[in-house]
Amino acid sequence: VQWLAESGGGVAQAGGSLRLSCAASGRRIAEYVMGWSRQAPGKEREFVAAVNWSGGRTYYTDSVEGRFTISRDNAKDTVYLQMNSLKPEDTAFYYCTAGDSYLNYVPQYWGQGTQVTVSS
Repeated sequence: VQWLAESGGGVAQAGGSLRLSCAASGRRIAEYVMGWSRQAPGKEREFVAAVNWSGGRTYYTDSVEGRFTISRDNAKDTVYLQMNSLKPEDTAFYYCTAGDSYLNYVPQYWGQGTQVTVSS
């Protein structure tokens, strides 16, 4: 049973911003490392970002470092991905994920995803 639900995707112009949200139901995100992954058309899924249990530590794939920010609100069981300075190559289906290891993060649970399209 999926317990992660993404929202906030849509269309943005290059240089613009979008904020994705991921709400959990039936489980508490405080028990998990949370992350985001994405899959562009014709490409494999790739890791985007992860945040540790408390939210105090984060890391990103090189292509989004400095532009995207992952955060979490454990009281609301919600994870966010703030995406700034968007580029057409950020166009992809974005998935919220959850796992149990911060180092060598491997998603164990996936949401259904939300589409992000960046126009040039």
